[in-house]
Amino acid sequence: MTFIHKYPKAAKVAKANFVVAFIALAIGGFFGFVQALHRTDVFRGFFNSGEYYTLLTGHGVLLALIFTTFFIAGLFVWGVTRSLDREPENMSYTWSWFWLMTIGTVMATVAILGGLVPDSSIRAAVLYTFYPPLQAHPLFYIGLALVLVGSWMAGADWFWSYRKWRKGSPDERVPILTFMALFTMLMWYVCTIGLALEVVGLLIPWSLGWVTEIEPLLPRTLFWFFGHAVVYFWLLPAYYVWYAILPKLSGGRLFSDSMTRIVFIIFLLLSTPVGYHHQYADAGISVGFKFYAMATTMLLLLPSLITLFTVVASMEHGARQRGGKGYLKWIGKLPWDKPAFVGCALAGIMFAAGGFSGMINAGMNINILIHNTIWVPGHFHLTVGTAVALTFMAITYWLLPQLTGRKLKFKTLALIQPYAWFLGMTLMSNAMHRAGLAGVPRRTAEPQYSGFEFEPIFGTMAEMDWQIAIGGTILTISLILFLWVVIASWMAGQKSDKPVDDHIPEPLSGVEHTPAILDNMKLWFTLALILVILAYAFPLLEMVADGIFEPGALPRPS
Repeated sequence: MTFIHKYPKAAKVAKANFVVAFIALAIGGFFGFVQALHRTDVFRGFFNSGEYYTLLTGHGVLLALIFTTFFIAGLFVWGVTRSLDREPENMSYTWSWFWLMTIGTVMATVAILGGLVPDSSIRAAVLYTFYPPLQAHPLFYIGLALVLVGSWMAGADWFWSYRKWRKGSPDERVPILTFMALFTMLMWYVCTIGLALEVVGLLIPWSLGWVTEIEPLLPRTLFWFFGHAVVYFWLLPAYYVWYAILPKLSGGRLFSDSMTRIVFIIFLLLSTPVGYHHQYADAGISVGFKFYAMATTMLLLLPSLITLFTVVASMEHGARQRGGKGYLKWIGKLPWDKPAFVGCALAGIMFAAGGFSGMINAGMNINILIHNTIWVPGHFHLTVGTAVALTFMAITYWLLPQLTGRKLKFKTLALIQPYAWFLGMTLMSNAMHRAGLAGVPRRTAEPQYSGFEFEPIFGTMAEMDWQIAIGGTILTISLILFLWVVIASWMAGQKSDKPVDDHIPEPLSGVEHTPAILDNMKLWFTLALILVILAYAFPLLEMVADGIFEPGALPRPS
């Protein structure tokens, strides 16, 4: 018996979410491949430079917002249902949030793809950040609003299950899979306040022509209120996998239950107040608040370091159970022939590299060196594009058999896929970082300047362009392998009552050693709101007083 046999209703919902996620992954991934070839001038036969920005928007929105949100919804449906041992409370409600998100996704996608239709009035070439002065068709903003509301409803669904479970289990501790899902959603509720205010209060009325002018600093600030915390909305489900499942895939057990809970609490507290570090170059926000954002951003290194220690310790325990010895030789005893493990482990390695480049982004002074250069997408292709995306793909090899009752097919291709992704991303992100240090800009189809030559610290511009193009091609091949394995397994995998070993062992240091206060959601949620108010209340009040619909009002740095 596996998940689909015990919880058939939840399995159906999780699979539906994965279908939308993988369609978005396929389209967004293809757009990324085209960009890699176009921008480096290796091949420009797919689209012209004007259409490049439509593809760039599609790449960012479909991968960063849609693929992640739907995969996370499917993952949390699996985790909450399994750990609370109960199907969703009301399937009509559960399907309503899924369809709301899907309708919103279709609307936003139609608006983006409309940019590829000649003379179409429906366009949304506004990039993933979509704040003014770039303007999209109302369909785009309304679609994103529906996705947001649907995600809130999904979170409420999991809290509903938790409350029902709590009534029947008043003295039990929150199961770790449910704990991580609920704290991720608490963080999501906090950070999306800014997004909701921006989209519903400003962008939809502006796109409909109800207002004609908007002071750009306010929506830009509201976006970054959400825009950095959303990175943790993507990363925490990857942590979810690394903490709860990767130790089992390693052959061991989670090192510490309490460390896991502490990490998620810290992310709830600190994820949102850090948004100003994306606005170091913006006038109109005082240096003091930018410093506050830098300090809280640096504090977020703490849960990442705790994660590094806990996850590596859990993997080492697994390797030693398999006969591993010595300080480092145990690494060779890890299951490097299992695709789910390999993908998660390589994703973790890439995340460590992305963490180092992220420290450059977070520093107020050295950030200027790489501000708005291709270094920045180089960084988030390590974090979101690998730590998150590769983890999601890898754990699909372990989850899919549970959700379908079918064994995985083409295991050799599934094993090649994460190694190929790692190689492709190493080439591409390495070149992006070095090109960024040379000052090559981001967000442009034409990074070349007439009469100007970039001066790389080492290597040549031509070599870096080819690395990006080759890396992007390898990533595309890896993506095709992943989709092929998933579709083949889903449609034609051998049926089995036990298609995969889905047992998750108890932590080495279990919940009996975890202080009860860590489960106090009201306490941590309240503290998170207080920290956000301290960071944002005064600057936002000042921007509102400066005139919401009066662009050109003088910024007032203090």
